[in-house]
Amino acid sequence: CHLECMSDNRPLIQTSGTKRKSMSENEQGLSKSQLKKLAKKQAKAEKKQQHQAAAAASGGGGNAAPQPDAVPATSAEEPKETTSSSSSQQPTVTVSNLKVEDAVSAKVVWASLFYEIPLQVGANVKDQPHPVLAVGNEQVSGGGNAMALAISLLSESGSKMSLMEQLMQDEWCEWERTVLRKAVGNDKKLTVALNHLNSSLAAGSGIHIVGSTTTVADIALVSTLKSLPSSVALFSAVQRYVQAHSASWAKMETSLQELVDQAANSSSIKVDTTQTSLIELVDSLFRQTVEQVFGKIDLPAAVVKRCEQAKHGDYQCSAAMPAFAFLKKSGSLPADIKSPQMVAKELVEAIGSDHPAVMELGVNGPGFVVCRIRPAVLEHHVNAFLEAKKLPLPKLPSQVCVVDFSSPNIAKEMHVGHLRSTIIGESVCRVLELVGHKVHRVNHVGDWGTQFGMLIQYLKEEYPNVSSGAELPNITDLTQFYKNAKQRFDDDADFKKQSQLNVVDLQAGDADCMRIWKLLCDISRKEFEKVYKRLDITIEECGESFYNDKIPPVIEEFEKAGLLQQEDGGAKVVFTDAAKIPLMLQKSDGGYGYDSTDMAALKYRLKELKADRVIAITDFSQGDHFKMIFAAGKAIGWLDKGQRLQHIGFGTVMGEDGKRFKTRSGDTVRLVDLLDEAVSRMAGSLTQRIADGAVHITENDVAEVSEAIGYGSVKYFDLRRNPTSNYKFSYDLMLDTKGDTGVYLLFARARLESILDKAVSEHKVDLNNLGRVTITHESERLLVVALQQFPDVINTTLDDLFPYHICTYVYDLSTAASEFVTKCRVLGSPEMSSRLLLCQATITAMKQAFDLLGIRHVKRI
Repeated sequence: CHLECMSDNRPLIQTSGTKRKSMSENEQGLSKSQLKKLAKKQAKAEKKQQHQAAAAASGGGGNAAPQPDAVPATSAEEPKETTSSSSSQQPTVTVSNLKVEDAVSAKVVWASLFYEIPLQVGANVKDQPHPVLAVGNEQVSGGGNAMALAISLLSESGSKMSLMEQLMQDEWCEWERTVLRKAVGNDKKLTVALNHLNSSLAAGSGIHIVGSTTTVADIALVSTLKSLPSSVALFSAVQRYVQAHSASWAKMETSLQELVDQAANSSSIKVDTTQTSLIELVDSLFRQTVEQVFGKIDLPAAVVKRCEQAKHGDYQCSAAMPAFAFLKKSGSLPADIKSPQMVAKELVEAIGSDHPAVMELGVNGPGFVVCRIRPAVLEHHVNAFLEAKKLPLPKLPSQVCVVDFSSPNIAKEMHVGHLRSTIIGESVCRVLELVGHKVHRVNHVGDWGTQFGMLIQYLKEEYPNVSSGAELPNITDLTQFYKNAKQRFDDDADFKKQSQLNVVDLQAGDADCMRIWKLLCDISRKEFEKVYKRLDITIEECGESFYNDKIPPVIEEFEKAGLLQQEDGGAKVVFTDAAKIPLMLQKSDGGYGYDSTDMAALKYRLKELKADRVIAITDFSQGDHFKMIFAAGKAIGWLDKGQRLQHIGFGTVMGEDGKRFKTRSGDTVRLVDLLDEAVSRMAGSLTQRIADGAVHITENDVAEVSEAIGYGSVKYFDLRRNPTSNYKFSYDLMLDTKGDTGVYLLFARARLESILDKAVSEHKVDLNNLGRVTITHESERLLVVALQQFPDVINTTLDDLFPYHICTYVYDLSTAASEFVTKCRVLGSPEMSSRLLLCQATITAMKQAFDLLGIRHVKRI
C-alpha cells in the first residue's frame, strides 16, 4: 500500500487486495515526512489499544442513511450468528434511540452483527436525536463511526487488527466523514471523491477497502454510498463494492427493524397497531400516556377526535385540559406544570418521536395534542382490506333488531312525506345487517281503523255489484278514491252512519266487509310496490290489523300490574313519566287506537321476536307518543334484558318556498312522480352530455344510468343531512355534478374506474397481480386515513342510526381520492402498481358505502 496526499493535506490510504506486508516492508519507498506521520499514527493506535473507549471516540461521526440491496453472487462476509459463549465474555452493550432509516442506527447494528457483539435495547434517552451506545456503565461518545469502532474493539477480530490496519481503518472513516459525506449535494466535489474511491477499489480486491475482511471503514463507506440519491451514477468499481456488501446490509436492515420493534414493544405505552379503529388506537395511546406521566385520572369518555383540517394532523387529543384541572383540584399538580399546554408537552415528550403508531406530534391552542398516523400502520390496514376485498368492521355480538319504517296507510298512495321514513329505514337495516345483526324489516301499515268503514261504504255505492260477488274494480287512483270517500263522509250524515256500522261489521269479521277490505289492501300494496321497486326497498308487511287479538292481553297485564286507570268516561289509560297526558289503551266506547296497537306491537317485538333493539322511524311529531310507549314498556317490566328502544324522528321535506312540498295545485306530491321526475331530468342531462362527447356511455345506457343516478341522488340529498332537520327539496341542487351530491360521488367513482380501464388497455397491467400498497406521498397517506375511517363511522352510526355519517365518509373519501389522483400521477409512474391498488381500494370502499345508502353504482358515466 502507499499514501497519497490530497490538496487538503489529509492522508488517504489506498490498499491492494494482496496479503498484508510487514510494517518495515510497507515503509519502503515512503518519504521521511510520510514515515513520521505513520509513526505518529502508530503511537496513537497503540494508545487506542490501551484505552478502547477513548479510541472509539476518535473515529469520527456518521449520519449517512443506508438502504438494503439484493444479495450478489459474490459478496463480502455476511454477519455471523451471535453465540452465547461470545456474549458471555463481553460486557453488556446497550443501545437506545434506534431508528429505522437512520445512518447511525444502521452502523451500530451492522457492526454488532459482524463482530458478534449482541445488543440490548435500552430505554430511550430524552433530548437525544441519535442512538446512544453504552458499554457496561460507560457511554460511548461520538457518531456512528465511533460507535461502530467501539463495538469492533470488543471483538477478537477487531482487537487483533494490526496497527497499520487500524491506522488505515481510521483514515478511511475520517475520509468518509469529512470528504465523501460533505461532498453530497455538490456534484463536482462528489464526482472527484467517487473517482478517488473508485481508483482505490480498482487497485485492490474491490470488496474491502482495508485488508481482506470487512472493517468499520467498509461499514462507514457503504453507509454513505447507499444513501446517495438514485440520480448519482457510481463508477463501476464502486458499484461492485456496494453490491458485494448487499447481503450483509439486508441482514442489518432486518435486525434493525426487529430491534426498533423490540424497543417499541418494551415501552410501557403499548397500542395494538393492527386494530381497525384508528380513533380507539389513538385514544388508548393517550390514556396510557396520561396515566404513565401523571397517574390515574378519570378522563372524559371522548378525548380524541379527527382534526377538522388535515394541515393540523389526523387526530387531536383534548386530555391535557381535564388532566390539568384534575391535578390542580386534587393538589397533585407538579410544581413545574403551569398550564394545560405544559401537560400536553409532557404527553408529547413521553410518547416520543419514534412511536410505531403515530408521528409528528405537536401542541395546538390551549393544549390540544395533534398527531398523524404512521404510513406503516396504514399500509398494514389497506393491504389487509385489499386482500379481504371488503372494509373492516367492528366486532360486535349479534343482536335481533326490529326496524319499523315506511308504514304508509292502506287506500292512500305514498307521497313525499313517506320518502324519509322509507329510505332512512332501508339504510338503517343495511347497516345493522352489515355487522351481523338479524333484522326484522317491518312495514307497520295503517290497515285498520274507522276510515275503512268509510272506504267500504263508498266502494259499495260506486260499485254496487261488489256486494253480490261481482269482480272487484280496478282502482288506480287511490288518492282520488280516498278524497271522494272522505268528502261523502263529511257531507252526508246517512253515509257517515252507515260507514260506522261497517266498522262494527268489519271488526266482527263480516264476509262482505272483509272481502272489500282485502281488495283495498291488495290495490294499495301494488301501488306501494312501485315505490319500493324504484328505491330498492326490502320490507315485510305487518300492519295494525295483525295486533288486534294481542291488545286485550296487554290491557289485562297493565291492569294486573296496577298501572291501568279508568277515566270517568270509561276509557282505560296509563300514565308515564314521559308526559303529563296518558296513553289510551282502550277508548270509552271499547275501541282501540294507535296507543293500543303500538303497545301490543312493542310487546310482540320484545317477547315474541326476542328483539334486543327496536327502532321506529316516523316524522318528528310522533316523538312524544313513542316516549310514552317506551316508558310504559319499561314500567311494565318488558325491558328486562337491557333492550334498547329508539325513535328516529325526521324533519319535513319542504318546497323551495320553505313550506311543505306540494304540487302547484296544492296537492301532496306522489312519491312515484317525484322519483320519475328526477330520472327524467337526469336522462335529459346524460343525453345532452352524449351529444357533447362529455360522457363514456351510449344512448342504450341512458335508461339504466339515469335511474341509478336519479334515484341515488334523491336518496343522497336526503340522507346526507341529520334526519331531525327539515330541508328544501330541489332537483337542481340534488342533480348538480359538483359539491356534496350523489351525482358528484357517482362521477368520482366512475373516474377511478376509468383509470383502471386505461391501465389495462394502455399499459397492459394485470389488475389481479399488483402486489402491495406502499405509501410514498402525503396524498396517498391521507387517502388511506380516509379509507380507514370506516370502522369508526360504522360504530358511530350504530349508536344513533343516522345514515348521514356514511354520507360524510364517502364524500370525504371521494375528496381525498380526487386530491390523490391530482397530485400523484398514477398511470405510467414508478409507483403505478401501488397507486392502482389505492384506486381499487377506494372504488371498493365507495361501493360498500353506496350499498349501505341504497345507492346503485355504475362503472361508466
